[in-house]
Amino acid sequence: MRTTLILLLVFLQYNSFAQGDTSLSEIEKINRTIFLYIDGTANGEPEKVKQAFHPDFNLYSVTEQDSLQVWRGEDYISKIKIGEKSKRIGRVISIDFEHNTAIAKAEIVIPNFRIFTDYFLLLKYKGSWKIIHKSYTYRDF
Repeated sequence: MRTTLILLLVFLQYNSFAQGDTSLSEIEKINRTIFLYIDGTANGEPEKVKQAFHPDFNLYSVTEQDSLQVWRGEDYISKIKIGEKSKRIGRVISIDFEHNTAIAKAEIVIPNFRIFTDYFLLLKYKGSWKIIHKSYTYRDF
């Protein structure tokens, strides 16, 4: 009986580690997708940004006049000048996912200007994570 209990505990412990590895792997993939966006915008690499976003994505925010601003993703990416570096400093604050759906929160600091908070909705399809929606807000630095 004691041997059976020990084997059961070892199995349960191994099984929980295996599940954790899968989750960590997906979180790493989601993180990489977010950093394609962060690095691409910081370093003037629109192709990286295109890799992160689904072609049909939009960006949403509320203007200072309290109206909804919708920005087509293609238009956003077209404003990124190749090779033009910015002083943007980005970090991922949180990631939560279930199966093929994820949400992430990131902070983008532009020193002496603004601090942006970005919220991303991601879906995993055809084997990779893509940002399908971005909502953001900001405050002065």
